[in-house]
Amino acid sequence: MLADSYGRVATDLRVSLTDRCNLRCTYCMPPEGLEWLPKPELLTDDEILSLIRVGVTRLGITEVRFTGGEPLLRRGLPGLVAGTTALTPRPQTALTTNGIGLARMAPALAEAGLDRVNVSLDTLRHDRFERLARRRRLQDVLDGMAGAAEAGLTPVKVNAVLMRGVNDDEAADLLSYCVEHGYELRFIEQMPLDAQHGWRRDTMVTADEILARLEADFTLEAADADTRGSAPAELFHVRGVRFPGGDQATVGVIGSVTRPFCGACDRVRLTADGQIRNCLFARQESDLRALLRGGATDEEIADSWRAAVATKLPGHGINDPAFLQPARPMSAIGG
Repeated sequence: MLADSYGRVATDLRVSLTDRCNLRCTYCMPPEGLEWLPKPELLTDDEILSLIRVGVTRLGITEVRFTGGEPLLRRGLPGLVAGTTALTPRPQTALTTNGIGLARMAPALAEAGLDRVNVSLDTLRHDRFERLARRRRLQDVLDGMAGAAEAGLTPVKVNAVLMRGVNDDEAADLLSYCVEHGYELRFIEQMPLDAQHGWRRDTMVTADEILARLEADFTLEAADADTRGSAPAELFHVRGVRFPGGDQATVGVIGSVTRPFCGACDRVRLTADGQIRNCLFARQESDLRALLRGGATDEEIADSWRAAVATKLPGHGINDPAFLQPARPMSAIGG
């Protein structure tokens, strides 16, 4: 198992496939983009599958999520999904994406065995999307979500970040849109993971504020207080509202900063260049790429991976005055 000294066991592996992205969201990276990782430093498809296999067959990983950057930019993505879902025991396999290109790729991903997708969507307004993402691609994102649902990659989950004075007036609109289309919406507090290091607590819309905005239009009832487990989202029923199939409508709020869930965290991250991160906000990494390319055995890799997770801190420390933002931005870490 991948256990740390606080009794937590990592079973959820987040695999970043690339640090590149086809959007330039203001809260993630500058307009000109970033200095991308050189191709020789990136894990090959075979190397990624080798490490996933070690995680699943030797270390108890039960869920694999492909992230980026933007994972749809990785040409070998369907093969990576197929290779992962062919493992025994078969892990649940998911994808976090901005949705651009998903309409085209969804059938192939579903055929490869992908179970579901999370799509980022912060606004329903075309002009606002262009200002936020610096690209005119909102319709592509909406089409991608619809394509995923049509391909059976359900439930389609939607991740939204509200920003003060930018899109925080759209909470109810986003929820109405998602319920209408059968998507499960999750609002996420903005975290200090931008490349510009411009995050400020006073501009972050908190979980309490998100709920207050929603409750101006909807009646919410806590849905999973006793069954949440390691899930990052606090889930709420939307009273009197149902999804198209008739199920009770829900909405989630992920209070990463003000309502941290570190005590139940079961995640570990593999970057596109083969580094293990035991926390999203870790300031140290463990190099599995060097071991793999140096001819290490599966058990040697597993031992190094166990050692990396064993040193995980009790929490992310954002609320500590001495907190330092990780050197890598979110696009290079993977969500």
